[in-house]
Amino acid sequence: MGRYTRLRRIRTMDPRQDHEKIFVLLTRYEFPWDYLQGVSTAFLRDYGVPRISRLLDRTQEFERAGQRRYDDTLLFAHEMVRDGLDSPRGRATARHLNRIHGRYRIPNEDYLYVLATTVVGPKRWIDRYGWRPLSWQETESLALVGRRLGTMMGITGMPADYAGFERLLDSYEREMFAPDPANRRVAAATLRVMAAWYPRPLRPLAVRFTLALLDEPLLAALGFEPQPAWLRTAAHRVLRARAALVRLMPARPGWWAYRHRPRSYPFGWTLDDLGPHWAHGRPTEPLADETSPLEKR
Repeated sequence: MGRYTRLRRIRTMDPRQDHEKIFVLLTRYEFPWDYLQGVSTAFLRDYGVPRISRLLDRTQEFERAGQRRYDDTLLFAHEMVRDGLDSPRGRATARHLNRIHGRYRIPNEDYLYVLATTVVGPKRWIDRYGWRPLSWQETESLALVGRRLGTMMGITGMPADYAGFERLLDSYEREMFAPDPANRRVAAATLRVMAAWYPRPLRPLAVRFTLALLDEPLLAALGFEPQPAWLRTAAHRVLRARAALVRLMPARPGWWAYRHRPRSYPFGWTLDDLGPHWAHGRPTEPLADETSPLEKR
């Protein structure tokens, strides 16, 4: 398979009908690592909004179990799209997620913003650091999958397309980004989680590398100083060099889809494992098969 074979296939597809198929090709074959980096950056953007970070700070979930909260966020998305958004698994995952969020008073506009970060964050990362920019079919598929996720979560007022999500994100940040002690505490807890993925001697550098990739409005809201220009330049060049290398590599074969291996669940997971400890009850309508991909394999 040629490096651009899947892109040619994607360009023949209609996002309105095929957005879930395109989303799978994008996240499990074309850009699995880059997509995760974009989502990770989206987590940090959420913390620039004091109303969001204060809620997360009160729960202390990221302080007590930051790695698990990070893994759960990715796995909820994985479970919803794994068999299709409208599959029994997808619907059960949405119910479980709604039950968790239902405990808190969260304004619809905050839901909209967090959803927008998961649509816009990966697009912006991939266009900047991926081995190629996203096609319009891939871009609109991100937005349409996001819209469907939002509908299943009861979010209202969602944009119709990617451009709308991007405008929503930018305008919300201009209005709502502001420094707050809770912002820094939750961001620092998340950065500790990310740093722990590396050998101990490299962890301080990993944190500084991550901060070097963040824009100044976000850094100001999180309470961090901008990194030196030389480090920002070096971080950018390292990631662009990686993109050039990946571009020269063969395409991921069809039998080798990316499989997320969460650190919190080395032996697999069920839907009921996801979320805070108080939410570990059975979903309203149990799934016929709740074993994870790792368990099934």
